[in-house]
Amino acid sequence: MSERRSGEGQPDRTLALLWRNHSRPTVPAGEPARKRGAGRRPSLTVDDVVEAGIQLADEQGRAAASMGGLAKELGVGTMTLYTYVPSKEELLDLMVDQVLGERRLPAPGEPRPADWREQVEMYSVETRAMFQRHLWLSQVSTIRPPVGPGMLAGREYLLSVLLDLGLTPVETNTAALAITTYVDSAAGLEAESRLVERTTGQTNDAWWFERNDLWETYFDVDRHPAMTTIWHADGYKSTAHDAYRYGLDRLLNGIQPH
Repeated sequence: MSERRSGEGQPDRTLALLWRNHSRPTVPAGEPARKRGAGRRPSLTVDDVVEAGIQLADEQGRAAASMGGLAKELGVGTMTLYTYVPSKEELLDLMVDQVLGERRLPAPGEPRPADWREQVEMYSVETRAMFQRHLWLSQVSTIRPPVGPGMLAGREYLLSVLLDLGLTPVETNTAALAITTYVDSAAGLEAESRLVERTTGQTNDAWWFERNDLWETYFDVDRHPAMTTIWHADGYKSTAHDAYRYGLDRLLNGIQPH
């Protein structure tokens, strides 16, 4: 499962597509403007293309949402598809930003929990649910993110949560980045784990069971004293969810002013 990066498209073209519903109407990329009433109306919209790409990726994996595969799914020629989305790079950015925008995070002025930690929890729950709905998202690096409305809405929300804590502006931004890094990374790993199980047909527990001989044949207690200590103290009871909660709670404890 190879990784793809967002943010690889041509900047001006990508921005115009990402913000297509937030600015003055534009014709699909690559199509000349038509006079009112002239010519045949387009059978698709950019929204149609993006939604179909997401559905294909959800059902068959990210690779299935190629330009050729998407054209076939929509019943149009590949060259016709390029008049709506000029390349696979722009398509990926549009798909990623669309699913980022699915998170039900209160916009400015909308009601939200009173406690700031509950507001962060809302971000955590929505982000993890998003990754579970779209497992392919775990295969996309957003080191250079799609700078669209979905991405900015998440950023605006976290900054607004932290603004009233009495932190400096630099601390507020740093705390928001820390939360994003922790939550998004953990959510991506959860989704990747489930994706591997789905694509291989083997559970993670079954994979480890096949390698059980490691402990009986190869494990050296003298070279791994810390692991051995935890084992004898019955310390390996925690689940991945326990580890996630522990890390997030400690992170928020560190952010909260004292």
